[in-house]
Amino acid sequence: MSTTGAGHKITGHAKASSTGGDTSATIKGVLSSGSGFAGRVSGSSSGSKTLGLKNECLKSRSPYVRGHANNPVHWQLWSPETLALAKKEDRMVFVSIGYAACHWCHVMEEESFENEDVAKILNENFIPIKVDREERPDVDRIYMNFVQATTGSGGWPLNVFLTPDLEPIFGGTYWPGPNAVTSSRLGFLDVLEKIVQIWKEQKQRCLASAKDTIRQLKEFADEGLKGTSGEPSDGLEIDLLEDAYQYFLKRFDSTFGGFGLAPKFPTPVNLAFLLRLGAFPATVEDVVGDMECKHAQFMAMATLKNMAKGGIHDHIGHGFARYSVTADWSLPHFEKMLYDQAQLLGVYLDAYLATKDEGMLAVVYDIADYMCRDALKHPEGGFYSSEDADSLPSRADTEKREGAFYVWTRKEFDSILGEQDAAIAARYWGVQSDGNVDPENDPHDDFMNQNVLAISACPEQLASQFGMSEQQIKNIITTARQKLLSHRIRERPRPGLDDKIIVAWNGLAIASLARAGAALEDINPERSKELIRDAEQAVDFIRKNLYDERTHELKRVWREGPGETPGFADDYAYLIMGLLNLYEATFEIKYLRWADTLQQKQITLFWDSQSGGFFSTPGTSTDLILRLKDGLDSQEPSTNGISTTNLHRLATIISSPHPSSPSFLTYATKTCDAFSPEILQHPFLFCSLLPAIVASNLGMRSVILAGDPDDPELKKQRSRLRGKLLTNTTIVQVDPKKVKSGDEDVKWLLERNAVLGEVLNRVEKKGKGMVQICEGNRCLDVLDMGDIEAAIEELG
Repeated sequence: MSTTGAGHKITGHAKASSTGGDTSATIKGVLSSGSGFAGRVSGSSSGSKTLGLKNECLKSRSPYVRGHANNPVHWQLWSPETLALAKKEDRMVFVSIGYAACHWCHVMEEESFENEDVAKILNENFIPIKVDREERPDVDRIYMNFVQATTGSGGWPLNVFLTPDLEPIFGGTYWPGPNAVTSSRLGFLDVLEKIVQIWKEQKQRCLASAKDTIRQLKEFADEGLKGTSGEPSDGLEIDLLEDAYQYFLKRFDSTFGGFGLAPKFPTPVNLAFLLRLGAFPATVEDVVGDMECKHAQFMAMATLKNMAKGGIHDHIGHGFARYSVTADWSLPHFEKMLYDQAQLLGVYLDAYLATKDEGMLAVVYDIADYMCRDALKHPEGGFYSSEDADSLPSRADTEKREGAFYVWTRKEFDSILGEQDAAIAARYWGVQSDGNVDPENDPHDDFMNQNVLAISACPEQLASQFGMSEQQIKNIITTARQKLLSHRIRERPRPGLDDKIIVAWNGLAIASLARAGAALEDINPERSKELIRDAEQAVDFIRKNLYDERTHELKRVWREGPGETPGFADDYAYLIMGLLNLYEATFEIKYLRWADTLQQKQITLFWDSQSGGFFSTPGTSTDLILRLKDGLDSQEPSTNGISTTNLHRLATIISSPHPSSPSFLTYATKTCDAFSPEILQHPFLFCSLLPAIVASNLGMRSVILAGDPDDPELKKQRSRLRGKLLTNTTIVQVDPKKVKSGDEDVKWLLERNAVLGEVLNRVEKKGKGMVQICEGNRCLDVLDMGDIEAAIEELG
């Protein structure tokens, strides 16, 4: 959601007052005053003509783009041919960017893009292009920066008017269309007419202003990201973590959890930082403060518990909606995104490992069920992108409604559950006879008499109220959930599925599933195997379908086959993270080897050799007006944040592939340096980079488990390690039997890690397994198992 009511809010860090050009300001001024119009549709379109184009959406593999195939707008695809046509015809480009699960994207389509008057203006005056932001995040990010800079916020649908050279003139998010039910806001037709008029009357001014805008956007993108121009920085100290903590402390909602006002987003990367603050090596706690670390954990736990109880959580099925419209997490926008599930699975696992709270573990199972059993898993491995917010209320309905799959009336409760059980279940989930959604939060009357389920009473309270035992209440709730789920599956069409498989988001899923599988090894061995198998199947799918074994390059998206879009830096970074986690869950060296290969390719394609850090796009892109770096965390952790941790982890396990090439540690340090001015000013915006600052200051440690994997002592220590929330430690396991067998993967690992050979020699001399804790190329002088146990206890 945005300040305009679009599908997702982004509060920008761009300087709105200094960026955007005078044309954008003029358009905004005239639109806000309502003056200066040359006439209605026919007047503003006078002298224009269509180009004989047809709607090209069916040529796309994107479900979002294909969903616009029946619009009267002559949508084109973002392609070299389309962009060349805009230049040839000297026409403005109207680019509309969204994604399949976005509620407000669907609203704007119904109100505007299905309207003949809107289509007439777009077809006669523009080259209209429809873009899936998940498929082309590079295009989305450039123009989102522009809209954030000129309006102060952004969101989806993202709508931007461009010159034929793709330079932005004016943009925004959702504008009400002619078919809007009610709206006092500026309409899309008004915007279109004014843009057409200004282009006709002040074209040269538009072009000059657009070039100035690009200059300012480039300056802004570069500002603070040149770091120390390759020179080492000594300014990134551990006290930056305390500064970040203080920011979240000031914004913490002590009533409902979360940070700031509504709308509220889960922001797993921030919650992970707060949970891990007390799990870093002891030096961090000394700098930040013992009470501060405990309170950081409290803020994260309070948020996670309130989210788990709230309407953002699907209490009848599984998984979490995208975000909450309300401060108390009670009313979500109902789209479910893979990247949210993957990250929340990881952060609820963190919460369990940090506190051993069984409620957190229950949510881990819940999210894993949604990802792997409900809707998102491809039969051959890999995970789909999202489920829509809107769906048909019943199989007999023809008009979709937001949240229809998830909401309930009290009458339905009575009918499905019976009067007594319905009364208990209604009290448990806050169901009211006239619905529990405030009309102020229901602009399209989607929720009249409907209830969004959120836990509002505990079994102990209900037992007292209804004169039953707690166990009886729990049994009734369990049975009610099963009955409601059966009814939902039987009677309601499931929301639309965006069945794109995106490498980056699958990397996030693989990372969390692998960690969860490893952590559950002793607690739930069968489920542990299932989760690791799900992660491995996703890896196999990507390697088979989206990876070129010859060039070592990734494609970004698979749907009915691999797409044309090459992988971006986040595809490499997140997949590398997933492979490293899967290596630590299985100790299959093939995953470590592929991570190493991908890391080298990421450096080749995206590394900024002048200022450090990774660009989001390769230098070969020809359809982009800017080449940006992803440093700030958003709904996903920043590419550079994840990359720094990957590089530190790789550096503890293997050396660089070539003696003459920079070490992984050097790349990690230079990446942090590249963002150092911004990190020093706003560390809370870089939570995914903060662990690298800890690693840079304190070094990372590696635990080597050498010997028979079934050795009881090694299994005991492995379990202890997996039961801890490790933040600054990697785990390596080597089996001497595989060394003697000539296993190629083991041979590769020993060539890239000389310390392992030394440890294996000690194992052979002692005739039994050994656990060693190493730092860099040196193992600590601790051989006694009692000392090892104490040392493991201190690991962060």
